[in-house]
Amino acid sequence: MNTADLVAVQAMVDAEPFGNAAIAARLESGRIADMLAVGEPGAPTAACYAGGTLLPIGGDGAAWTALAEYLAVRRRACSSMVGPAEAMAVLWPALSSNWGAARRVHPQQPLLALDRAATVPADPLVRPARIDELGRYLPAAAAMFDEELGITPLSGPKGDGYRSQLAALVRARRVLVRTDAYGDVVFKAELAVVSRHTCQVQGVWVRPDRRRLGIGTAAMAAVVAHALRLAPSVSLYVNDFNLPARRLYDRLGMHQVGILSTVLF
Repeated sequence: MNTADLVAVQAMVDAEPFGNAAIAARLESGRIADMLAVGEPGAPTAACYAGGTLLPIGGDGAAWTALAEYLAVRRRACSSMVGPAEAMAVLWPALSSNWGAARRVHPQQPLLALDRAATVPADPLVRPARIDELGRYLPAAAAMFDEELGITPLSGPKGDGYRSQLAALVRARRVLVRTDAYGDVVFKAELAVVSRHTCQVQGVWVRPDRRRLGIGTAAMAAVVAHALRLAPSVSLYVNDFNLPARRLYDRLGMHQVGILSTVLF
């Protein structure tokens, strides 16, 4: 990918800053490995990041079809695909016969954003996690991962990588928690992506025995306040069928800015 390609890709990213938050953060840090451009050299019509997660950028039906044809004859290297629903509706059917069955597919995930303080009071007990609390935080993170994705991330060969990734987020003060009197985590969320456009929140979780008590709403208001000190907006995406979470985000004042789809292998 040459300089002109990168300029064009940056323009695509800036045009959809919430859906392309992860790519924006990569480009801002100078990480351009595994980036593919679609179209004429210097004038791409689409692009994608083809690393551990496949992330399509920009494009239209013709560009997504061309990208799918290129990828379909290559061994799948990613463990997931995330992108605009209209792009994924072209890519995934074209790739599925060669890449094998998906473990889960979430075709409709509203992408939400907020560029001002939440419309509810923030919980003052929500704070950045400390690195000495990592041992208490990891079980909560793993429980959320298992609940949402059906994977136990702390076991197997990738467990060390998962621990390292979370430790890095904790050190960067991008993990927010609320703990109980015993120091155990009852709420947590991660600012998984920070770009000049937005902080993208992932891994929102309330301990099952503390749900339906209003903890999540006030805690997320505190997450919004913290995130807005790092970027001009906060964003996240949520499964369309997760009605309690969607009602929570509505209470915060978040509004829909797109629809994403996710494929998990």
